[in-house]
Amino acid sequence: MSSNVAPATPVKSTGLHVGEASPGVAKRDPILIANQVRRQFGGLTAVDVEHLEIPRHAITALIGPNGAGKTTLFNLLTGFDTANTGTWSFNGKSLAGVSAFKVARMGLIRTFQLTKALSLLTVMDNMKLGSTQQLGEKLWASVFPMLWRKKESEIEEQALDLLARFNLDSKKDDYAASLSGGQRKLLEMARALMTKPEFVMLDEPMAGVNPALTQSLLEHILNLKKAGMTVLFVEHDMHMVRHIADWVIVMAEGKVIAEGSPDEVMKNPAVVDAYLGSHQDIDLGTVTGRITLPKIGKGK
Repeated sequence: MSSNVAPATPVKSTGLHVGEASPGVAKRDPILIANQVRRQFGGLTAVDVEHLEIPRHAITALIGPNGAGKTTLFNLLTGFDTANTGTWSFNGKSLAGVSAFKVARMGLIRTFQLTKALSLLTVMDNMKLGSTQQLGEKLWASVFPMLWRKKESEIEEQALDLLARFNLDSKKDDYAASLSGGQRKLLEMARALMTKPEFVMLDEPMAGVNPALTQSLLEHILNLKKAGMTVLFVEHDMHMVRHIADWVIVMAEGKVIAEGSPDEVMKNPAVVDAYLGSHQDIDLGTVTGRITLPKIGKGK
């Protein structure tokens, strides 16, 4: 049975921005602010974001056609890639040039489109890897169990609680390799929460997931917001975006071309053109600034 549509409509956050909704619009309480972020690969400009703010305590969807630069932007903001230019900050602290593991410890965590579960470790061991401040991971302390056993018990308790919430507790002793694609997505999301993050970035959480698990993932994303976290996720399913997102950011050709509520963005001709190419009178290149059409006069 398909469960693409949730049984209840989630409560949406409103009043997130100041002024008219447009690319780079200011937010009332931004958790992340980026300026002049550019990433080039040879002659290709993958990301060229002039200004971007992510609203706090809201679910923001980052959408756009394949090759729009969404995952590259994720990589830049979380320290997995290095920008050619630009600055960005999280809770007022600069993240430019900060290593990925330090970004995670600051409270900004991300998942991947292709899950990074370690297949030859058990589900429980994968969860433990997500925890921080385990003294037993230090070589000198590892030989003195009395220094880390209490912390290890606390970590296991936290992991078991999360696995139960994600319906994976029965799999705790199984190897991650035995999990289905959807279960691996759940494991990766659960492991991300081991760090007790403030901001969670999900890169295509529904990609390759069996429809039977889609509803479960949707509910978990909504629960992140209920728990006080901020969520930014990449998704291509517009029905899902419309259902759970409070705010939508649209990228095309490396640039942010639109922002707004889901209903507003879905009606934007530039967004429709970016996905479907159905508005022949609007060239996406003119929206992103890639090309400039000559002005046509009244007479020849």
